Amino acid sequence: MTLLAQGRRLTTPCGHGQIVWHIWGKGPPVVLLHGGSGSWTHWLRNIRSLEDDGRMVCVPDLPGFGESTNPPSGNDADSVVAPIVQGIIEIAGQRPVDLVAFSFGSIVGGLLSTQEPRMVRRLVLLGAPVLPLSSGKGIEMVPWRHIIDDVQRNLVHHRNLGTMMLYKKESITDLAVQLHASNVPRDRMRERKLVTTDALARALAKVTSPVWALYGEEDVLYRGRWPQLHAIWKGIPSLQEVITIPYAGHWVQFEEFKAVNTILLRVLS
Repeated sequence: MTLLAQGRRLTTPCGHGQIVWHIWGKGPPVVLLHGGSGSWTHWLRNIRSLEDDGRMVCVPDLPGFGESTNPPSGNDADSVVAPIVQGIIEIAGQRPVDLVAFSFGSIVGGLLSTQEPRMVRRLVLLGAPVLPLSSGKGIEMVPWRHIIDDVQRNLVHHRNLGTMMLYKKESITDLAVQLHASNVPRDRMRERKLVTTDALARALAKVTSPVWALYGEEDVLYRGRWPQLHAIWKGIPSLQEVITIPYAGHWVQFEEFKAVNTILLRVLS
C-alpha cells in the first residue's frame, strides 16, 4: 500500500504491549481515531489531504484493534483513553492536538477531551453515538466467522458493509471489502457497551474545546432519529456545527471523502 509505505510506523506502550501508530507529514498534529471493528485504514481516504495541508497526521490502531495489543484493563472505550493519552504525549509532546474521531473512536475522543482538556485544541466527531444505540443496534449483520471459503466470506462482508457502513451500492468497492475483511477479524473488543448509554453525551457536556459533528445523511444508525439526535447536540455548550453529508452512510469519511476532506480542512484551519 503506497500510502502506508510513505508514512512512519511508531509504537507507544499499552500495558505489557504496544499501540501501533502510523504518522505522515510534519507540522501541527492532528490525531485520527477509528471506529469499532476498524483500524487506521478507516481514514485511508483522508490522510493525504490533511498531510498536504501541512499537518502531522497521527493515526493509531486503537488498543484492542488492528496491530495494537489489548488495553491493560477493561473492554470498552474508557479503557482505551489512558494509553492513547500516553501515546499522544510521546509523539506530539505537550502541545495541544486537533482530535478527529469516528463512531466508537468518538467516545474515546469525548472521554479524552473531558479528562485532558488542555491536550485537545479542537474536537471533530464523525458518526458520534451521542444518542444511545439499542443493544445490537437493531441491525441484522450476517455472521461470517464460520465461513472458510474466502470468496463466500467476502460476499458476506460486502453485504454487511451495505447494511451497516455504506449507503450507495457503488461505494462497496473491492477496496472497501478488502479493508473491512482485514479489520473485522482483528476486533478483540466485541463486548463494547458504552455505545448503548449516554456516556458520550455526558462527556461532551463537559468539553471546553470547540466541537464539530459530522454525519452521513443516510446513516442507518440514526435514520428516523435525527430530531432526538439534534436535540442532544443543542445541549452541548461547546458545539460549533452539526453537519450532514448527503448520499453517505455511517462510514462517511470513506464514502464521501471529498466532502469530508473539504470540511476537515475548513474546521481545522
